[in-house]
Amino acid sequence: MTSLQTPLHSGFGSRSTAAEAIAGADLRDKVAIVTGGYSGIGLETTRVLAEAGATVIVPARTPDKAYEALHAIPRTEVAILDLLDPASIDAFADTFLSSGRPLHLVINNAGIMAVPFTRDTRGYEAQFAANHLGHFQLTARLWPALKRSGSARVVTLSSGAHRYAAFDFDDPHFERRPYDKWISYGQSKTAGVLFTIALDRRGSPHGIRAFAVHPGRIETALQRSITMEELQAMGFRNAAGQIPEDQRSLYKTVGQGAATTVWCATNPALEHMGGVYCEDVDIAEAVPADHKPLNGVLPWAVDVDAAERLWALSEKLSGARL
Repeated sequence: MTSLQTPLHSGFGSRSTAAEAIAGADLRDKVAIVTGGYSGIGLETTRVLAEAGATVIVPARTPDKAYEALHAIPRTEVAILDLLDPASIDAFADTFLSSGRPLHLVINNAGIMAVPFTRDTRGYEAQFAANHLGHFQLTARLWPALKRSGSARVVTLSSGAHRYAAFDFDDPHFERRPYDKWISYGQSKTAGVLFTIALDRRGSPHGIRAFAVHPGRIETALQRSITMEELQAMGFRNAAGQIPEDQRSLYKTVGQGAATTVWCATNPALEHMGGVYCEDVDIAEAVPADHKPLNGVLPWAVDVDAAERLWALSEKLSGARL
């Protein structure tokens, strides 16, 4: 466990919204990149950052959908990016770097969840590649622009699902073990926290701080690969296909789901902090491995040695370095 995982008692909570979390922030002259910033909680993140004055660039694999979602939001730009395609990541980063603009915020928001077994063109398992490795490469390639800003934050969307699995360094791509889409998803979300710890260590001397976020349980297109039958078998839906009465309090609106991301990206209370996992608009508590409630961050996700080991592996697999 790490002593950094100490709640601040921020004054916010699980029902706080992104608009409330960003209230009073002046982001004029700030530049943000929000992957997946055209749907779900990503769209809400884009909206509140832009309304606070930031210029928000939204990289998208399907630009037409992004333009349609963002056309009414001021100060937004759309660019092409596919997190499963390293050449696409490099092309996006090269274009941004050539603009000479500083970069103040990177929100690694895009992701896939519980998808059928798929590999990218390099043979890497898709959930690991999209949720972690693509964002690792993107952040590393954008490093000069982050340094240019003098003060920047990188927020990576993790999940409470990190409790499903530690990172398996022996077989990250399911080449020998049977594929389990939930173990794969959990491993990719554990990777997001470990990435945050190692990134903050490297970024803090340059004024770049990193945060990992559990947004909460929200109904969005992220769940599109999960059938109703699966949801019912897992207890997330009743026989009528509805959220069970005793679980409704666990779900958040999109505005509430984006709140912790926005808080980590903008709140002045975090000015000299980083390398932490956050939930419910606060720093989460470190909890033991046998912790049964759904709150907190488990030991394997905040293991400094594992974070450094994953960083080295990510450099090797992606070819990206700061």
